[in-house]
Amino acid sequence: MPVEELQIKKSDETFSDKKQIYILDDDESIRRSLKLLMVSYGFAVETFSSAEEFFSDVPNRVSGCLILDIHMPGLNGWDTQQRLINTGYKLPVIVITADKDDRFKERALKAGAVGFLQKPFEDHYLLHMVNQVFNKGRTT
Repeated sequence: MPVEELQIKKSDETFSDKKQIYILDDDESIRRSLKLLMVSYGFAVETFSSAEEFFSDVPNRVSGCLILDIHMPGLNGWDTQQRLINTGYKLPVIVITADKDDRFKERALKAGAVGFLQKPFEDHYLLHMVNQVFNKGRTT
């Protein structure tokens, strides 16, 4: 999909108007680069290096979108996705992984993810998914 078709504009919204993104990935460079990308498009962003940190800091009634890696120490992405469901989180989840197993996409979507990307991916694919989440109102 050409970037021109996405019609993604950088935002000039105030902080209170910003849509919230949570990034959960154990790789610091991924967290940093995704945060920079999302902030540059006007999103409010919080990053976490572990699922335990996320669950400790983020209450289950928040709105927004979670970008979730699969392979992490402690609770992996699959266990995290199940815990989100079991504990009442309503956050839409976009799963990202460096694993090239094609079955992961099907598994992620069956578990309730709204999107799936294999690393490395082009920024506009993630931005498109995030915008779809917020445009459909699937943030609570």
